[in-house]
Order: sequence, then structure tokens, then C-alpha cells
Amino acid sequence: MTDVNDTLPNVTVADSAGNPVNLAALSGPFVLYFYPKADTPGCTNEAKDFTELAAEFAALNCPVYGMSKDKPAKLAKFAAKYALNVHLLSDEASDATEQMGVWVEKSMYGKLYMGIDRSTFLVGKDGKVAQVWRKVKVKDHAAEVLAAAKAL
Repeated sequence: MTDVNDTLPNVTVADSAGNPVNLAALSGPFVLYFYPKADTPGCTNEAKDFTELAAEFAALNCPVYGMSKDKPAKLAKFAAKYALNVHLLSDEASDATEQMGVWVEKSMYGKLYMGIDRSTFLVGKDGKVAQVWRKVKVKDHAAEVLAAAKAL
């Protein structure tokens, strides 16, 4: 499970165009947030909230990456549909989600299943995780992450 002061795992995922992105090779600062599924209400609102603040994150030279297990083509449609200004990543193989501890057992209506725990990681200039949010509630979350990024 990835926590504060850890580096991201040496895992390669795909961006929305299908290009490889190695998490360990990304240089900080940056935000990496995990969301359960593209084009669902909570995930759409979260992506829109980060998009609304994209210029402020850019002013900090702090790109925002959102990751789910959706296929790259679905991510591309999701980004186009809502004019999203975040980098969407696909972890179809579950390598990053499992290694970072966001692939967890969940429960809905008494039924247990595995899914992504909505989580956010703020990585500092040194490449180490500076702050972690788990079990994220979407409302006001992007603004909270921006405030933390400004404090780096």
C-alpha cells in the first residue's frame, strides 16, 4: 500500500490514447487520483472539478492524472464528452491499483465485490508521496488537493 514518503511503483499503464506511461518515471509535483469508473456521476463530477481547477494546477506545474481500470478508448470518449482537462490513465491489468492499495473489497446492498477505493496521491518535487486521501468524498476534494499542492 502506497503511503506518505513512498515513491510510486514502477508500473506502466496506458493513457487515453493507448500510449505507455510509467508511474515511477513521472516527475513531481503531480496529482494522481483513482476513481472507480468513467462516465458515472461521482467520477464525472470529480473529473470536472479537477478540470475547473486545471489552470491553477498548471500554474504550479502540477499536472493532474486520473486513473481507473477503464480501457483507453473509453477514457478518450469520457474526456471528449465532458471536455476534461486532466490526463486520464488506464490500469486494465490492475497493477497500479493493487500495488498502491486502492483495489479493495467493497460492499453494496450487502453484496461484497472488489473495486477501486476513490483515493488521491499528491507527489512532491522529490518524487515521494507528500499526502494521501483515501475514501474520498468528491465534493470540494479537488479544491482541498489544490490547497495542499500550493503548500508544497
